[in-house]
Amino acid sequence: MAVYISDSREATEAFAEEYAKTLCGGDVVLLDGDMGAGKTVFAKGVAKGLGIEEEVTSPTYAYMNDYDGRLFHYDCYRIESAAQAENLGLADYFDMGGICLIEWAQNIAPLLPPHCKRVRLVKLDENRRQIEY
Repeated sequence: MAVYISDSREATEAFAEEYAKTLCGGDVVLLDGDMGAGKTVFAKGVAKGLGIEEEVTSPTYAYMNDYDGRLFHYDCYRIESAAQAENLGLADYFDMGGICLIEWAQNIAPLLPPHCKRVRLVKLDENRRQIEY
């Protein structure tokens, strides 16, 4: 696992924009990190790296935002079981050819495909983040 230290939101987003270039359709990336660690900032950078111009927002209440079928951004914080996620159809998107970014993936662990990538964001202080990828 490699480590990058980001000193700002902008640096995190720029790193994620570059990281996006390593992704292929069908990749599932688990975004680990506490509240406020920068998971959604990272998702914004990935979207920019994929050429998505739409504003990326946290899908906290929608559970998943679909950006042109190219990026599926999940927030599973409020999901209480894999069965609930399955009933919402969240697993259906893993095979649609887009890139899936999943926050709080542990809440849907039984549904995850076998070969997921993982990015861990750790808040070091107000501005700095450690990104493990």
